[in-house]
Amino acid sequence: MTDHYIDIDMVQSYIAYLYTDFRWNPDSYQMHGNVDDIDARDETAGDVLCVTSYVQGMYTYFREKEVTTAVLPVYMESQPHINERMRSILVDWLVEVHLKFKLVPETLYLTVNIIDRFLQIHKVSRPKLQLVGVTSLLIASKYEEIYPPELRDLVYICDRAYTRPDIIEMEECILKTLGYQITIPSAHAFLVRYLKAGHADKRIVQLSCYILDSTLQSYDLLRYLPSQLAAAAVFIARRTVGRNAWSPTLLRYAEYCEEEIITVARDVLREKSIANPELRAVNKKYSGHRYGGVASTVLVFDF
Repeated sequence: MTDHYIDIDMVQSYIAYLYTDFRWNPDSYQMHGNVDDIDARDETAGDVLCVTSYVQGMYTYFREKEVTTAVLPVYMESQPHINERMRSILVDWLVEVHLKFKLVPETLYLTVNIIDRFLQIHKVSRPKLQLVGVTSLLIASKYEEIYPPELRDLVYICDRAYTRPDIIEMEECILKTLGYQITIPSAHAFLVRYLKAGHADKRIVQLSCYILDSTLQSYDLLRYLPSQLAAAAVFIARRTVGRNAWSPTLLRYAEYCEEEIITVARDVLREKSIANPELRAVNKKYSGHRYGGVASTVLVFDF
């Protein structure tokens, strides 16, 4: 496999510059009203899986980590053989594959992140793009799933365009390119925390997941951090069902004020409105009974 690398030092320095203004400073905000301790019930119940003693510290670390693992929002300029549209088509297909294999949400988000991090460093030919996608799914599945898909299933799902050795070779290439750094704080991880802070009901959970999944296909939305996209998804969902868009508790735990999220939310809705109508995997997924048919919901855009 021929190596075509992009200057990683340039990537890292640009990312650091790009996200400097997004670091949370609690002294910059004044919180009004009561702020709930969203972990108190878990602590009282003694649920060790909720790690209440250090969960907030964990999310503080996630906020720092998401900046250092952010994807350069202009990497396609260094890719001579592929473009944003091809990326969107790939992600749409991966949503279908992810659903077919009944994988956990984190696997999908990690898959797309691995693809983007790899493409911002390594140049890829058009015929190899799907191979990058399915191999990224394999890597993410090994990390997140108890029973990841088998190689023969992945070969079949690609209509045998690639062989088992092709996938194994690409897996090694991706892992080496990423320096074996796989884990990242995904938008879905932040979404879970923010839904808890917002005391979300089933409808808001389904809408938020639908909105956030829709952002995966958008290359332009890479300019926002995962935590921002998660907050925007909750914001839009709450407005759509008639709830107050933000609250003191959400401000405390999401660490974004409403004014910051409005800009992101507008861009999320704009990208959704101009998305390729032929790429319907997310809409199809959320049209079914399992997800409450929320894909047919008219999202509020009055902010």
